[in-house]
Amino acid sequence: MISGIYTPNLVPFSDDGSINEDELRRLINWLIEKGVNGLYPNGSTGEFIRLSFEERKRVIRIVAEETRGRVPILAGAAETNMMMILDACRTYADLGCAAVSVTGPYYYKVSQESIEHFFRELAKQSPIDILLYNIPQFSNEISLPVVKRLALDCPRIVGIKDSSRDMPRFLNTLHEIKPQRPDFSCLIGCEEILFPTLMMGADGGTIATSGIVPEVVMKLYDCFKKKNWDEAKRIQLKLLDLINAMLYGTNFPEGFRAGMSLRGFNLGTTRQLISPREVEDLEDIRSKVACILKDCGFSEAASACHCNGEHDEKPSRTTASPAFSREPSSNGMDANAIVREVMRKLQSR
Repeated sequence: MISGIYTPNLVPFSDDGSINEDELRRLINWLIEKGVNGLYPNGSTGEFIRLSFEERKRVIRIVAEETRGRVPILAGAAETNMMMILDACRTYADLGCAAVSVTGPYYYKVSQESIEHFFRELAKQSPIDILLYNIPQFSNEISLPVVKRLALDCPRIVGIKDSSRDMPRFLNTLHEIKPQRPDFSCLIGCEEILFPTLMMGADGGTIATSGIVPEVVMKLYDCFKKKNWDEAKRIQLKLLDLINAMLYGTNFPEGFRAGMSLRGFNLGTTRQLISPREVEDLEDIRSKVACILKDCGFSEAASACHCNGEHDEKPSRTTASPAFSREPSSNGMDANAIVREVMRKLQSR
């Protein structure tokens, strides 16, 4: 059963626009060392749509080579037609991936009847387990009645990743399917509601922020499993500033690329052209994210924090909230600092 926190990893690019394979390998090993439960390459955060089909397969191969079975891989296989999806499924099965994630058809509007038929045919032919990927912002929605019929009729379809940002829909998915198929994995793809959905029975999530602060997201998940729910709630709320700055401050996923660079990785330049004004705005977002990370105890981001001296004053340890309470870790993060005044500082800006 696919469960826990899966990280939708970013793809670093070299100056010539090609995939920076060495940096991608370094990033994968870093995430595993930080304790994430699994990896989710070729997702939206990984900008799969901006890679060629061969590049997407190359990304999965690199991830598999570096992972070496240490964590499961949920491989994005949202290709544009059945032939390419099955090609990807065969490749990813051969590479040892746990499952593939497939969206509903995108670009063209398609009926729910055709979407159901599409997934039934895919389930018959795929050599690897399938997670439905519901993200109606970018593809055709997979309606709940269709999800339920597929879950109950197709053993090869083993779960759903829901990025619809629709909490009632997610709860109804749990309510409609879990009693009849308990092994059907329900993963949330929206980190703002990670803890609430875990409380209601979610099996985990594909959480983009876990690629930037895996220590924090895994702490939240660990607190949930240990039923330390008050602390998990505080962590969830404190994460909102970082999520909002990276997700809404600029074009997606540029904020996440900026956050990753602040953790010491060379992401290179995006393949999506950005206007000159937005490039300037991105520097402001990068500084804001750096200040948040600095306040959370990630010292590697401190030099990029340029917030008019507002963040220069070191908060007193005596006023720290108990959330994330533990000893400073070897990576320089004072866990208590993660909950100090993050909300106040962003609100004041």
